[in-house]
Amino acid sequence: MESIENKLTVLSRIAKELNQKDVSWAIGASLLLYFKGITSEFHDIDIIADEADVEIIKDVLLSFGNIQQTNPNAKYKSKSFMEFIVDGVDIDVMAGFAIIYNDKEYHFPLKKEKINDYAEVNGIRIPLHSIEEWRNYYELMGRDEKVNMIDAYQ
Repeated sequence: MESIENKLTVLSRIAKELNQKDVSWAIGASLLLYFKGITSEFHDIDIIADEADVEIIKDVLLSFGNIQQTNPNAKYKSKSFMEFIVDGVDIDVMAGFAIIYNDKEYHFPLKKEKINDYAEVNGIRIPLHSIEEWRNYYELMGRDEKVNMIDAYQ
């Protein structure tokens, strides 16, 4: 397992490039919970992206690492989902994020107003997605442990 320090170093290198290219992106999932102090660990880096910026983000990530074959999950129907490995770190990119719940599709495109916080890693500004949005996502995903963690934080 990669160290947190290594994962954050990889994140800062990628973030620097994404910020320079002025793309709309934010960190979500367990890394968001880590930055908010809700959990002390995370396994991968989840990037939520604007659909218009997917190709730019793909090119940036390809300049750092390799794209992986994805395994589709019936619970999600995002317009774009890509997996990368950069220096041993798993990175998922989602654009046009969608969750299937009770046979209904819920769409969650990235909205700039849902990026209301930032972290700093190695001097690089990291946009953070809305924790309230992620609570909703986790609820729709049936990830009760994550919902409870967020509720305890708030």
